Amino acid sequence: MKKIYIIHTSLVSHTELMGLFAEIIPEAKVFNIVDDSLLHDVMQNGGINENIISRMCKYFEAAANNGADLIFNQCSSVGEASDIAAKLVHVPVVKVDEAMAEKAVELGRKIAVVATVKSTMKPSCNLVRTKAEKAGKAVEVVEYLVDGALDVLMKEKNREKHNALVLEMVKKAEAECDVIVLAQGSMTVLLPELKDIKKPVLTSPRMGVEKARTMLFGGLNLNE
Repeated sequence: MKKIYIIHTSLVSHTELMGLFAEIIPEAKVFNIVDDSLLHDVMQNGGINENIISRMCKYFEAAANNGADLIFNQCSSVGEASDIAAKLVHVPVVKVDEAMAEKAVELGRKIAVVATVKSTMKPSCNLVRTKAEKAGKAVEVVEYLVDGALDVLMKEKNREKHNALVLEMVKKAEAECDVIVLAQGSMTVLLPELKDIKKPVLTSPRMGVEKARTMLFGGLNLNE
């Protein structure tokens, strides 16, 4: 049985991701490494620093040393730290938002990145630009920050208020861009309210887990 380690910076996506892995990669055993001080420190610092990178490297090495067949980075805010940590291990690494960024580049030239925490914006936009460069495609990335909305969801536990704040920004992005990227996995709570949005709206968790399956087995056939 394949072993997958998820590196979490909060538990906000834990239940959803565990459900997706059970559905999409049922033949794998999934383990979790959680350090919710990472996201706190990234937000306080306005991005990653040496201390955050060092901790991410240690978690990746711990997962690899325990026989991980794949390491899955759950948090966009530490995506660039995971790129550094990935170089230390001989294990496939999937970032939750990689597949989403690739799809966004495929679908449009003017790409909206909607985020609910400032520390996520830069790495998410950089990821889209990197995927566009690899695809040989010129894109314009437009930032739409709903600052504070993540705290509304995680600390106030107010999903309705969070969704109203983000939906307003999504509608603005719809009017101005070709495709909309919801930068954080936590934003999937908004999906039921997006039925009237005409532009493509992409979220990361399912696409990220599907990419993990492809990395492990080369496809999405659950009966193989």
